[in-house]
Amino acid sequence: MKTFDAIIIGAGQAGPSLAERLSAAGQRVCVVERKFFGGTCVNTGCMPTKALVASAYAAHLARRSADFGVVTGDVRIDMKAVAARSHKVTLDARSGVENWLRGMKNVTVMTGHARFQNATTLQVGDEVISAPKIFLNVGGRAAAAPVPGLTDVPYLTNSSIVTLDRVPEHLVILGGSYIGLEFAQMYRRFGAQVTVVEKGAHLVAREDVDISEAIRGILEDEGISVRTGVDINGVSHGGDGITVRLSGSEVTGSDLLVATGRRPNTDDLGLDQTGVKLDARGYIEVGDDLQTSVPGIWAMGDCNGRGAFTHTAFNDFEIIAANLLDGENRKVSDRILGYALYIDPPLGRVGMGEAEAEKAGHRVLVSTRPMTRVGRAVEKGETKGFMKVMVDADSRKILGAAILGTGGDEAIHGVLDMMNAGVTFDVLQWAVPIHPTVSELWPTVLKGLKPA
Repeated sequence: MKTFDAIIIGAGQAGPSLAERLSAAGQRVCVVERKFFGGTCVNTGCMPTKALVASAYAAHLARRSADFGVVTGDVRIDMKAVAARSHKVTLDARSGVENWLRGMKNVTVMTGHARFQNATTLQVGDEVISAPKIFLNVGGRAAAAPVPGLTDVPYLTNSSIVTLDRVPEHLVILGGSYIGLEFAQMYRRFGAQVTVVEKGAHLVAREDVDISEAIRGILEDEGISVRTGVDINGVSHGGDGITVRLSGSEVTGSDLLVATGRRPNTDDLGLDQTGVKLDARGYIEVGDDLQTSVPGIWAMGDCNGRGAFTHTAFNDFEIIAANLLDGENRKVSDRILGYALYIDPPLGRVGMGEAEAEKAGHRVLVSTRPMTRVGRAVEKGETKGFMKVMVDADSRKILGAAILGTGGDEAIHGVLDMMNAGVTFDVLQWAVPIHPTVSELWPTVLKGLKPA
């Protein structure tokens, strides 16, 4: 049996960075990766999808070139080249992570499936390894909805669709949330007919209704069919393609993408041998310091259910490293969550939505501004969407904000940083921003605050 000071299971966003910090502190570390270094972000998430989004945006802009006085010929999609570019982005990042890990002093890298024998010991292939500190960074995967007939038809997930080197004739997407909508617009711009099916009353149900409806309008303007508030009664595969039976109707497509949620990769780790508690969905229960119910075992990233983003996984690493190595007392509950939806224009979000803030009992002040009144958006010819901010009337602190508009994924950071600083909105209101930018409108938006 090989012994270490720490074992890290999974080389996603948090694991390698923690390995670097622990090894720099003189600890002997073993990192075990089952398959692809880099985790979801590098292999099936952020990097390949945003590379595809970039190609789709280029196609969209080329088709609009006459709007800018630029005359071009017909726009054609070479999907094999698009897929190859995306795959290269992934391969470069994957090899970069692996080489980084293998070059670390005091770090042993193992490939294989790790399973617990007890709370301090794991088996990886024929090897047995042990450490007093174990960190789980095992991520998650697509979860198939319990739809009758689904297991009998060929379907795509976020993992398999990023390797597709052809454009479907008609892509039907089950699930109208973040993953599904990014692929919906992307493949519509690549030339596919696209239908999105969502059982909820609105797309991206986590968002305020005004944002959800604006997103729907953006997608429908590009020719995407959106069906909400429908039950999915079953799917079948025939000569005409894959048919999805809905309440009151049906839709048949050439390809089916299932984007109905995620599940953690915790079901085959042997956690039952450790006493580590899981919730009803299989996520590892952790405390504010990200330690599990078993002292000496921590969980980072998607598998702990405390954030489903690359940046929250990285912050999990930061919290653990600060507490173990820097003598700090960092907490997950102190995190102010921000995220983005990478349709075009993107949605940048931070903190609470309006409905969430009202439900929490705040006296809410709200202000919005359409992107048609943002000079930078007008200059770029990208005026869809709006800006929105929520403030607590009593404390005068910002509760949350959203920007569905060009540059929204970047412009939201001005508000995110203000919220992390813990100051009142007056500080941002009197900032002198750079012109012309999208961010410069935040002080102006704040001047329009009114009771919700």
